[in-house]
Amino acid sequence: MLDPQQLFARLAELGLAQRSVEHLPVFTVEEAKALRGNLPGHHVKNLFLRNRKEEMWLVVALEDRAIDLKRLGEVLGAGRLSFGSADRLRRILGVEPGSVTPLALINDGEHQVRLALDRGLMEGGPVNVHPLVNTMTTAMAPADLLRFFAATGHAPQWLDFPL
Repeated sequence: MLDPQQLFARLAELGLAQRSVEHLPVFTVEEAKALRGNLPGHHVKNLFLRNRKEEMWLVVALEDRAIDLKRLGEVLGAGRLSFGSADRLRRILGVEPGSVTPLALINDGEHQVRLALDRGLMEGGPVNVHPLVNTMTTAMAPADLLRFFAATGHAPQWLDFPL
């Protein structure tokens, strides 16, 4: 499992630009809003989910999207979804609760997690995510984020909100 500095080195190897800022730990969208100041671009919420068959998804949506898990499960063809456990999160993506991020897919070398992205993330400025810890925020251009997903072998399923 990588740490943030190893992640930044990997992004640089891939030629992907990023800008990171440090801050106090944040665990919720509300805490992030209060601490981020004037950080431009899209801010996201990340849901690490699983179904009864033990299949897993990482859903990345604009932070203010209302997400109905029942409807989301139908759209993804997953059936009933629930949140993945903290243990599963650590084991599969190598991050702690509160630090869920699409950049953690770099730790999913076995491609156990399916990626679902809000199409709204591709419209406008940078996308702000945690770099494996919730004490930093990393801004990346949407195109660079897509190149990152391609490099990790995680092709996104696109979601149009509201579902």
